[in-house]
Amino acid sequence: MEYLALIGTVTIIHLLAVISPGPDFIMAVRNSLTYSRKTGIWTAVGFGCGIAVHIFYSLAGLAVIISKSLLLFNAIKFLGAGYLIYIGLKSFLSKSSKIELGEHDQKADITRWSAVKIGFLTNVLNPKATLFFLSLFTLIISPETPLLIMGIMGAIMIINTILWFSLVAIFLSQKRIRSIFERSQNIFNKSLGGLLIALGIKVALTEK
Repeated sequence: MEYLALIGTVTIIHLLAVISPGPDFIMAVRNSLTYSRKTGIWTAVGFGCGIAVHIFYSLAGLAVIISKSLLLFNAIKFLGAGYLIYIGLKSFLSKSSKIELGEHDQKADITRWSAVKIGFLTNVLNPKATLFFLSLFTLIISPETPLLIMGIMGAIMIINTILWFSLVAIFLSQKRIRSIFERSQNIFNKSLGGLLIALGIKVALTEK
């Protein structure tokens, strides 16, 4: 009972962080509309896997090492920035294609593994996520907190991430929304591509 307040606090803080727009949200929007609901959901699973990595190294104390090592932090930062810019350029330069709104998947859809990989890399290479979990595990969660409680909070954060972005994928893959997207797909691709490139540049310029 004494840790219920802590679990509740961490859950709310993480939910607010997950819901706020960022690389994960933009990638979820892109994959759900460009490909399919299934791809959007598997991308959400990739985000959850990325969260699991952040939680693991935070529990292992590696987040402190990363935050104190300029070399490691910059390596993660530039890898993440480069990946966002790469995906952004692909989206910006992509050509419009016909989207099938029936029961069958789109011909241009990607595999579930590719979707998970995109979600995972987008999340795990985000240096802001590293700093978020560093702050969480140093300012909110005490080192004396039992491992079981930390494990419960970690599981909640992973589930929250997958559920939230799965809901985003389900909402965005509605026929009406997809039909709107089809009519303005070129504008959408260039807009989201530009946002991803801008985020990549912002991440590259991020300082501790």
